[in-house]
Amino acid sequence: MIEVYLGDITRLQVDVIVNAANRHLAGGGGVDGAIHRAAGPRLGEACRRIGGCPVGEVRATPAFALSARRIYHTVGPVWRGGSLGEPELLACCYRDCLALARREGMRSIAFPAISCGVYGYPPGQAVEIAVEEIVRHQDRECPPQTAVFCCFDKEMAGLYRRQLGAYVRR
Repeated sequence: MIEVYLGDITRLQVDVIVNAANRHLAGGGGVDGAIHRAAGPRLGEACRRIGGCPVGEVRATPAFALSARRIYHTVGPVWRGGSLGEPELLACCYRDCLALARREGMRSIAFPAISCGVYGYPPGQAVEIAVEEIVRHQDRECPPQTAVFCCFDKEMAGLYRRQLGAYVRR
């Protein structure tokens, strides 16, 4: 099942919340800062112990004060026009998170719009990649069974819903 949710990702009742992190896992603005604030100071300590994460990869921590079981920190690419591997790096963020969730036996996972904030990825293109990766995973009928696209505004939620509708009509 794939859902689109409009609201605060830190309040979702899912096994995994994906954090659109920076390479230092330092907590910043946007969804990254919100997750760090909601999870509490132990998250920052855990991230410091990990020491960072390359673009396109994922690192996991406990969720601490959140209701989720895990936080997957993934670093999306900064948009530089699309010819420097940004689409593949963004797709890797989703694939690696889903692969880790499968290995850990997680049943549900929530994604923010990775790279669409200060990293400047064009939302329409990012949504196409995100939906394609999640739909491809769901077709395999393996965990996690539920994926949620968590959006902070109606425009982004509309992009996800339209893109998902395009897959349903195929």
